[in-house]
Amino acid sequence: MAAVDDRIDGYLFFVNRALDGMLGIVGELGDRLAATRPELPGANSPQVILQHCLKVLDYWGGHVIAGREVHRDREAEFRATGTVNDLITAAAAARQQFAADLALADPAAPLRRSPLASSWTGPAPETQGHALLHILEELAQHHGQAELTRDILLASAARG
Repeated sequence: MAAVDDRIDGYLFFVNRALDGMLGIVGELGDRLAATRPELPGANSPQVILQHCLKVLDYWGGHVIAGREVHRDREAEFRATGTVNDLITAAAAARQQFAADLALADPAAPLRRSPLASSWTGPAPETQGHALLHILEELAQHHGQAELTRDILLASAARG
């Protein structure tokens, strides 16, 4: 059983590194800038990016991998509002739930629930391992997006 726990701990290290990075960004920016969308077509605020990632953990980890009933309103994720403290609280709860969901994961096993078409494009993932890779993909790409968004917002604020 220790080998499974080591794999879970290793995977959680990378998940938590991305979450810590995004939490650091919203903390650095504060409530106002963290909720600001850069003046780019279709851009999202760092707050929205992080909120979306928390919902990815819940939906893909809870619904697709662990088999919990999770109702996701993906469009609402991109209209989310709140404070940095709200995000810190939400992230703590999301991490705890994701760790519990991950403990049920069997990477070689089929998905416990298929993702809705609105949450997935491309060939359907076949295993829980594929879903775990997708979660990591989402967190890594959105962490980078949040870093670039922060840089744009700080540069814009410095110009006045």
